[in-house]
This record gives sequence, C-alpha cells and structure tokens, in this order.
Amino acid sequence: MKNILLPTDFSENSWNAIIYAIHIFKHLKCNFYLLHVNTPIYIETSEDSVPIYKNDINTLYVNNIKQRLRQLLKQISKLDTNYKDQNFYTLIETNFFINGIRNTLEQKHIDYIVMGTKGATGLEKLILGSNTADVITKVKCNTLIIPENASYVIPKEIALPTDFSLSHDLQVLQPIAKILDQFKGTLRILHINKNKVELNNEQQQNKELLEDFFNRHLYSFHYLTNKNIEDAIQCFIESRDINMVCMVAKNLNYFQQILFHSKVEHISYHTDIPFLVLHEKNENYG
Repeated sequence: MKNILLPTDFSENSWNAIIYAIHIFKHLKCNFYLLHVNTPIYIETSEDSVPIYKNDINTLYVNNIKQRLRQLLKQISKLDTNYKDQNFYTLIETNFFINGIRNTLEQKHIDYIVMGTKGATGLEKLILGSNTADVITKVKCNTLIIPENASYVIPKEIALPTDFSLSHDLQVLQPIAKILDQFKGTLRILHINKNKVELNNEQQQNKELLEDFFNRHLYSFHYLTNKNIEDAIQCFIESRDINMVCMVAKNLNYFQQILFHSKVEHISYHTDIPFLVLHEKNENYG
C-alpha cells in the first residue's frame, strides 16, 4: 500500500495535482492524504515575546477548513475514475508549512508528495511558489510537481537530465524504473553541456552504470550543446514530446535554472510538464 500526500490550499493548481495523482497511481493500492497546513496566528507579548496563539480565530479557521476538505472529498467522489483500491483521508496540521509536511511524512509513512507548482496566492509569473520550492529542497521525500496547465497523459516519454556526476546512489532512480515498467515507457537520458566537450573518464564510467541500471528498459542517450540550459530543455521536450521530467535532488544545484528560474517568460514546459524530484533515503535537509 502506497501512502501519497496531497497538500492542498484549495487552489485550482492543487486540485489539478490531486487529479493527476489519482490517475498516475491508479494501478496501485493507495492511501491518499489530503493535507491542509494551517499556519497559526499568534501575537507576541511585550514582556517576553512568547507567542500566544489566538485560539478563537484559529478554531474558526480550522472549522472552515474541515468543511472545505469535506467538500473536496465530495468532488473527488464525483470523478469518473472507479479506482477501487484508492482510499482518501483528510488532515489538518496547525503548524508552519514545512514542519506540517514533515510531521505528516513521519506519522503517515508517506512514499510520495504530489503538489502543484504554486498556490492560490502565487504570482502568475513565478515558476514555483515558495511552499513548493521549500518542499523540493527541504523535505526528504520523492515529490511530483504538477504545473497549473498539466493534463494527465500516460508517461510514455520520460526525460532524465544528468551531468553524469552520479553523486547519488543509483537506487534513487528506482521510481523511474517502476514508472517505465508500469507504463511501458521510454527513458531519454539527456546531457547538456555549455561547450562541446567529450565526457571525461568518470562521466563515461557513470554513463555505463546508467546503461546497466536501465538495461531492462527502453532508453536512449542524448547530447545537447547550449549555453542556456532552459532553451536546451525546452527544445528537447518539444522535439521528443516528453511527458515527465525526472531529476535527482542532489543535482538540483546543477539544474537550478530548470526549476528555480525566477520568471516564466517563453519557457512553456514549466506550465505544462510534471517534474519528479527524487531523494535518497539518507539525505538530510535543514
């Protein structure tokens, strides 16, 4: 039984992420946890600056959230899915956002987080809202990020950008192998270089390790030279009709232009293509 966390702020983007999660995990027995994190309202006393929670306000807010979560369950029940092995539960955490997510991961033994790129208060021109960016970088859990315009399609074409450094354990890639098995997909392993240079010995060895790891699956290697990583990714996604981009959390510094560029501009894949960010079990984020 897989445990999937679905953070929601009741925005359209979070609803879109819920629908996507229901479809992509349809072949598995799943517990879905709809979580709303209620950041507490507090005041500081003038004497010792100890936070005092405004209990009446928080209680009214939580009661409203409970009602909205019940309405969300009704919306889900009306979807034409008929996936009998999916169970849905609602949760409310009164905490700061990342702490609420971490508490739920531990209590419910979460396997995946599925969430939207930005919430109801997100600025339209930003690629990732602050909550989503924090989850990717500070929470040790595989996270599937669903942009606002992404519609569920079977992930037949999956891109894995890599610098062939392999600073991670290869087992972190196991979820990709499972997706390839489940959907009979093809993996496109993409290496982008700002200058046209050959792979060094270490990179070549790591390339061979990837070949061994994915030897039971359909895969191919692709090499692009472009000083702008975003442009290279855009061209590749369009030319290959990519359905999902996978990245390893330890490589986020290298690929920060892909996920953490400040504005959308002409880069359309940020609004259309889901990103799966993979974490190693022994990673530790502050």
